[in-house]
Amino acid sequence: EVITLGCRLNTFESEVIRRQGEAAGIKDTYVVNTCAVTAEAVRQARQTIRRLRREKPDGTIIVSGCAAQINPDIFAAMPEVDRVLGNEEKLKAENYIPSRENRRVFVSDIMKVREMVGHPISGFDSQTRAFVQVQQGCNHRCTFCIIPFSRGNSRSVGMGFLIDQVRELTKNGYKECVLTGVDISSYGGDLPGKPSLGKLVDCLLDQVPGLERLRLSSLDPAVIDDTLISLLAEEPRLMPHLHFSVQAGNNVILKRMKRRHNRWDVIDLCEQLRLARPDIVFGADIIVGFPTETDKMFHDTLKLVDEAGLTYLHVFPYSPRDGTPAVNMPQ
Repeated sequence: EVITLGCRLNTFESEVIRRQGEAAGIKDTYVVNTCAVTAEAVRQARQTIRRLRREKPDGTIIVSGCAAQINPDIFAAMPEVDRVLGNEEKLKAENYIPSRENRRVFVSDIMKVREMVGHPISGFDSQTRAFVQVQQGCNHRCTFCIIPFSRGNSRSVGMGFLIDQVRELTKNGYKECVLTGVDISSYGGDLPGKPSLGKLVDCLLDQVPGLERLRLSSLDPAVIDDTLISLLAEEPRLMPHLHFSVQAGNNVILKRMKRRHNRWDVIDLCEQLRLARPDIVFGADIIVGFPTETDKMFHDTLKLVDEAGLTYLHVFPYSPRDGTPAVNMPQ
């Protein structure tokens, strides 16, 4: 059994883990695929592990994912845990076979990983929509974010593999595919010819006519290419819902976050996209209580929600993460 915490990318990877565990022939094993985006996510991971051990006293518990990648020693020190796998190691079947040398921690330097290997998935046990990983890692260093240190630098899956993957999922009955990754707006920057996310979407819709709906996960509002905007205007199978990693609506806070957009960029982008696709709706991630944020700065974010017409919000309080610049700012 795989217990998935966190994002859609973890959901995809949990399906890979399930298949790798089957390939390794392991039984009575429980994998907790963790998240590290906030301190609360790490706390929930530890809580889940303790509860799982109470429920499965004789099973093998393996901890993987972002929290395990960043703080493997914390999980290795838990008496409930039998093995810890990093984000690269969790995708390899051999790491689920008991180690002859009794090693408990298999976590390598994620920053040294340079290539992205696609993992073919034929379906999902508990999902009616199919998640398709197109990219991994992030080259940017927002001051609040620990995720690049758990996922590594940006690397993309080849277009040919992705076309075959979506074709296979469609053949198996999936009507909707969701493209996911850590920073899918940066898709293709490391591939020959540097194809954009818009180019990938265009090819998928063209090469897989049986796909009824294509949806995108979170996008960086600083990088939306013209091809993607044109497709939103012309292609009804590309769903008219975009979710942006906005984070704040005050320009000073955005600069301190080291974001690559300002409030006017978000407003202008949403207006441009509405002109292209009048029925489009927008969601956004928002962080509140970032270091140095005043009431006035917070109200700038509230105003941005109205001015940009954001209708679905994922709001969470700022969480100090060791190893990020923001943790050293006045809290």
